[in-house]
Amino acid sequence: MPSEAKDQFVSAMESALAGLRERSQLRSCSQLEGINFCSNDYLGLAEDPRLKHAVLESVERAARIGGTGSRLLSGHDPAWNELEEEFATFAGTEAAVYFANGYAANLGLLSAVLDKDDLVFSDALNHASLIDGIRLSGARRVIYAHLDLSALEKVLRARENESCRKVIVTESVFSMDGDVADLSAIQGLALRYGASLVVDEAHATAVHGPSGAGIVADAGLTKEVLAVVHTCGKALASAGGFVCGSKVLRDFLINHARTLIFSTAMPAYFAEQIRAALQLAKTMNRERELLLENSRSLAAFLRADGWDLSGTASQVVPIIVGSNKDALAVAHFLRERGFAIRAIRPPTVPVGSARLRLSLTARISATELQRLRECLKAWQASRMALSSAAGGA
Repeated sequence: MPSEAKDQFVSAMESALAGLRERSQLRSCSQLEGINFCSNDYLGLAEDPRLKHAVLESVERAARIGGTGSRLLSGHDPAWNELEEEFATFAGTEAAVYFANGYAANLGLLSAVLDKDDLVFSDALNHASLIDGIRLSGARRVIYAHLDLSALEKVLRARENESCRKVIVTESVFSMDGDVADLSAIQGLALRYGASLVVDEAHATAVHGPSGAGIVADAGLTKEVLAVVHTCGKALASAGGFVCGSKVLRDFLINHARTLIFSTAMPAYFAEQIRAALQLAKTMNRERELLLENSRSLAAFLRADGWDLSGTASQVVPIIVGSNKDALAVAHFLRERGFAIRAIRPPTVPVGSARLRLSLTARISATELQRLRECLKAWQASRMALSSAAGGA
């Protein structure tokens, strides 16, 4: 018989779920069918037969297919050293260290290098993994308005005389708005006010910059920033993440990052999947160009049709709808017409900014984008008709 204490927890959870349902925020896991606008597989490598073949070959050659323990115990394999060196060369840094996922990379990095005496300046729309890493570190946090350089300089200037370590933390491509940080300007402010810079390149890895090396590399800042985080689970169609920076940083994280020290290692064959994906991605300049060209064209068309796309300047194109109810309705409308699209609602995005997050990939054609535009115009027309009918009544 369940205890009264357990019943209290269950009752609280049921109440919380009911509240989510009432606010049209209840989520569930389900597979979508249709032209996929939810995928972060930006280069289409997740369906590339060359990558599949490389994975099969690496499994066949592997001495074991389990991690067996953390890298500091039984789970290490020289394949990881080799991959980390190769990825550091790709990123343009001295060294890199691999984590089992991008969330663990951000959490491990920030909770290890920061402490309670440090001061962190964090963009208001930073990813949850960055926020949680800062919180776990115990560092003091100042949140500045999203991509607002004037606001960032104001808070830096206000703390200029504090004798502590200061770090600016930002994404390069923001995952829900698709806009891009001016890293050169942010690094300029960091230098002026005695701060270091940490950049999460998750949605830029293999998509932006020279050979896909990211926006930090494109800005020529790889030797200047404290750390750059690249993830493998998006355009590289694999899993995990790399913290890239100095050799000292790599050694420090191996000895202090709890998400590395206390996590079972990925099996060694998986290093070969990431390596194969990286080698393929570096050659895909044409796919990158086409992806970003299609993204710019779609954004221009949708803005001309009156949609609010926030400040997108990347392959992530958000359509800001507003209410949770309307976002769910238009997502359903599009799914019925063959598009795999979901509504993004609070708390993932701020209240009142529920949206469709269109995540473009190299496998989506211009013809499919045009059909999406036509379907969105049909939705707009149906809403206007309903509004007119309601007004007439």
